[in-house]
Amino acid sequence: MTLRPVSLKGRGLPEGGKARRVYLHLHEEIMRGVHAPGAVLPGEQKLAVTLDVSRVTVRRALDALEADGLIERRAGSGTTVCAPKVQPSLAADFNTLMPQLVEMGQNTTARLLSFSYGTAPGGVAVAMGLQPDARVQAAVRLRLVEGEPFSHLTTWVPEEIAQNYTEAELATTPLFRLLERSGVKVDAAHQTVSATLASPDVAEVLGVSIGAPLLSLDRVVKDADGRGVEYLAALYRPDMFRLEMSLSRVGAGEGRHWEPIIKPARKEAAE
Repeated sequence: MTLRPVSLKGRGLPEGGKARRVYLHLHEEIMRGVHAPGAVLPGEQKLAVTLDVSRVTVRRALDALEADGLIERRAGSGTTVCAPKVQPSLAADFNTLMPQLVEMGQNTTARLLSFSYGTAPGGVAVAMGLQPDARVQAAVRLRLVEGEPFSHLTTWVPEEIAQNYTEAELATTPLFRLLERSGVKVDAAHQTVSATLASPDVAEVLGVSIGAPLLSLDRVVKDADGRGVEYLAALYRPDMFRLEMSLSRVGAGEGRHWEPIIKPARKEAAE
């Protein structure tokens, strides 16, 4: 686990496309250190001229930055940049992502938001190789590190497997442990990583703005017989979680290229 500076949770992006553009412009400059902590930002009128917007638009953007804790405005002394607070952050090497995610499940806490049984969503059923009318247990959990939410996890497990554990157990025990206890012999998994935007319900529990960028990871887990035993749709806050990959330069001449450095997984994490 590492610590890195990030902005405080805000109340949301300002209304209006131009105000959001100004907000994102200033937010990026503050986070990159263009405006260092303690520096005084240009006045509203100068910002309006520089960014070719109205003073009302600038004011909306500054309101949002102040709500994020990135600036402080005082009459007579202008707008001062605040030092971003440090909060917990997790990093995972892309080459050993699976065991590291397992280890995260052991070193973080989870809050169960919902638990139900029903028909599997179409895309989930196809990915897991289930019948269209197959029933699954669906759960939504919020994972926290040091009390701060950093991931939103939705899982689907075939009903015949999920009946081996209770809602209370899922609220306190990592799902992979419950699957193992149910006799599932996990053999393979396929996962994809992309980016998405936070919907209103996800934004609320993760403490980010609606429409904020999130890291999206989808994983289908199968047993030794090729049957789908779990579908995971995970959303991570990019300010608290990042994927890393080490590369080495290999080959010769025109065939020289970058290649991932595959690191062996830690035994205790893979079990």
